[in-house]
Amino acid sequence: MPTGRHKSRTFRRVFKRTPGGDTRMYYLKRKPKKAHCAKCGAVLSGVPRERPYKMKKLSKTQKRPQRPFGGNLCSRCTRLLLIEKARQGA
Repeated sequence: MPTGRHKSRTFRRVFKRTPGGDTRMYYLKRKPKKAHCAKCGAVLSGVPRERPYKMKKLSKTQKRPQRPFGGNLCSRCTRLLLIEKARQGA
């Protein structure tokens, strides 16, 4: 029987086989939601969906795309923003 804190669905249940051959249930924290564009709300591609302790271990280039506003705006919104800025400057 799981302990009280493991009864809720805050934790996801993962079955793992031990070296002894029996199967154990592990209670792991769930992953956070996918990153979304700040302007249109679309799901960002190239941004991993990991817990903070795993994100800390990733290099900067693995955390977000290497382009202006990478990890904050989607490619479509970035393109439109850069075109708008170029128009204002000209």
